[in-house]
Amino acid sequence: MKDYEAMFAYENDAEKKGIILCGIDEAGRGPLAGPVCAAAVILDPKNRIEGLDDSKKLSEKSREQLYEEIISKALAYGVSFASHSEIDGINILQATFLAMNRAFEKLNVIPTLTIVDGNRDPRLPCDTVCLVKGDAKCASVAAASILAKVTRDRYMLQMAEKYPVYGFEKHKGYPTKDHRAAILKYGPCEIHRMSFLKKLLGTD
Repeated sequence: MKDYEAMFAYENDAEKKGIILCGIDEAGRGPLAGPVCAAAVILDPKNRIEGLDDSKKLSEKSREQLYEEIISKALAYGVSFASHSEIDGINILQATFLAMNRAFEKLNVIPTLTIVDGNRDPRLPCDTVCLVKGDAKCASVAAASILAKVTRDRYMLQMAEKYPVYGFEKHKGYPTKDHRAAILKYGPCEIHRMSFLKKLLGTD
């Protein structure tokens, strides 16, 4: 079972020091289609949420339940996208940073310190710490990973209805065998990341 006291170590330390802590994470860096989504979350130290973990380790049902709990209990949160066309225009890393900054700007509470999942600094307008595998080590980052994952998955389900031949409802745009086969059969659609398809389509 997850050690939830360990998951809240950063939050507990921040509360003792009078620091307002924010966690930021993204979802959707690897897919061939759709946007990258980022979320920023400031948890309420007096209203703890149990069960937080890396969104990839949770079932869809658990993510959905935790999503509702996070948005109802968090002191503040922001969720935002960078589009497939922005990804093609500035590359996936810079688009991820763009989405993270957009999510941060939606917060209605200004944090003192932000912990960002990974090892690359998105240059937010506050003190930032990069934490590799932060979504499995820090409750605030885990909460952000859940908001980003659920929001992006919901968007891709909408896209599945608009572009039914690609099976987005199954793989959410990730490069599965069936997804690659559908691209080769039908060609890319409006939301595909053309910069990600060069090798598949033989255009690099």
